[in-house]
Amino acid sequence: MMDHILRKFADVLCGTLDNQAQIDAEIAAGKQLHPYAKHVTDICDDKIINRPPDHEGMYVLEESYYIYPGKEEIELKPLLFYMRSDGKSKALLQSVQIPLHISKAEATNDNAQLILDWNELEFRNFGVAEYTLHKNGSFTVDHEADMGDGLTFRLIETLSKDGLEVMELVHKNGVKITPYDTPIQYRHVKS
Repeated sequence: MMDHILRKFADVLCGTLDNQAQIDAEIAAGKQLHPYAKHVTDICDDKIINRPPDHEGMYVLEESYYIYPGKEEIELKPLLFYMRSDGKSKALLQSVQIPLHISKAEATNDNAQLILDWNELEFRNFGVAEYTLHKNGSFTVDHEADMGDGLTFRLIETLSKDGLEVMELVHKNGVKITPYDTPIQYRHVKS
């Protein structure tokens, strides 16, 4: 059963969002800085088999599609997350490795054949990101993870009813490799 914190978190996280307005503004200003990015995110608990009945929380599948400046091909990066809450003011997110036998193309929310065996799911080196719920209904996080081999990943994010502001800072051996310095601004796509 989903508690009130997770319900609020799912309400602002799930759906289809993209940064087309941000890209249009950048192109109009003379230079595209960010990749075009689209997220199709939904709760995928119904796709998890062999889950213990007392295993609380929820699983979310985020299909991420990117087109980088100067390129035409779409890069698909599906992500699986396990979320729970502290029951007070925080949603706790952990990144889960999608089993390697499942292709990126198969890992979509609309794939009725997609089955994820709970016994095959493993947490990635991401740690636990703590999203704080604010009085206005938004959530914020500033989480840094040591991914190993000199790679660090810092996620600074605001989720609200208006959309997502996502800054992902990646460093390799102390050198920033993220090609932009401002967040990607996702807005809900009207269906």
